[in-house]
Amino acid sequence: MFDSLHKKVLFLRSKIGDSIYLWINNILVKDMYLTTEKKQEFFKSFGSSEIDTGTAEGQIALFSYRIAHLTEHLKKNKKDYSTQRALIKLVGKRRRLLDYLKLKDIERYREIIKALKLRK
Repeated sequence: MFDSLHKKVLFLRSKIGDSIYLWINNILVKDMYLTTEKKQEFFKSFGSSEIDTGTAEGQIALFSYRIAHLTEHLKKNKKDYSTQRALIKLVGKRRRLLDYLKLKDIERYREIIKALKLRK
């Protein structure tokens, strides 16, 4: 996979020139706030393992991180309504997962709330 990506990058670089390539690369690297390693870290610390991505705690932690990132983005870009809509949808998903966890196991719910500092 890496080799094919590297070939595509070299082809793109030869066609558009170095300055535009570096500009695009800078934008892409800056926008990658959520890497695979970061996701694995969330699922390892809040879920049962880094491979098990289906636990409610891991997903809630991941959603909370994404919500914090989108909130910071919206502070700078107040008229970005598509991001605002995405944020509202994420908050709703997290709320539904928290409600599910509260019904199934109140202790796990309390632990995740305390760990993520969602309530004051």
